[in-house]
Formats: sequence, structure tokens, C-alpha cells
Amino acid sequence: MATERFEDIVETFEFLDDWEDRYRHVIEMGKAFAPLDDAFKVPATKVEGCASQVWLVPTVEEGRFDFAGASDAMIVQGLIAILHELYAGLTLPEVMAVDAPAELARLGLDEHLSAQRSNGLRAMVTRIRETAAKAKA
Repeated sequence: MATERFEDIVETFEFLDDWEDRYRHVIEMGKAFAPLDDAFKVPATKVEGCASQVWLVPTVEEGRFDFAGASDAMIVQGLIAILHELYAGLTLPEVMAVDAPAELARLGLDEHLSAQRSNGLRAMVTRIRETAAKAKA
């Protein structure tokens, strides 16, 4: 299950033949993603397991999941933007139902990210799922 916004990313990635073009697109998505206020860059919002610094600030309003986020690495900021398109606006049960590895594999990310970046991406997905599970409980 993927949002329409995520499906748009999949289509864009299919259109971009070269991984370098896709990489640039991920960076551009990160640059366009709303910045996170420095006041939220605290230990409680920091995602452990990422090579770079990553902060995620989840919110649940009227049963819908959303989050703000930031990273000190441009490519990771783009990965945050991609995860936002995958999860934002979903209900808590829908968040839990997303098969993030399968959805992200459609973008070919698993083949082109370093092991450290892949671990960081998994850590972000884990944080999102844990937050949704806690909010649902």
C-alpha cells in the first residue's frame, strides 16, 4: 500500500534511467522538504543507527500520521522526504500495514545505498512504526 504521492515518486524514478539522476532527484526532494526547527533537534527526537544525524518528530492528528524531520546529510534529508511521502496522512493501522522495504525496493534504493545508509533508513522506518504502534495502543 502506497500513497499517491509515493506512486508519483515511483513513476519519476522509472522515468529517470540513470542512478545518478535518481540520486540528484532524492537530494532535490530533501532540499524542498520543510526544514525542522532547531528546537526539535534534541536527543529525544534523534534516530539512533544512522551514520549521519537524523531527527524525526512524529504527530498524530485526528487519527492521521505525519512527521517532520531533518538530517545533516543531503541524501538522508531526501530519504526523509521519501519516507514522508510514503507515510504522511495515513491512519495508524495503514502505517503499520506499509511494507516499507518492498515499497522502497521499487525505487531501487536497496541496490544503491551504502550499508550505513540502508541501516539508517531501516532505523527511520523502525522509529515511524514504533511511534504509530504506541499511538495506536
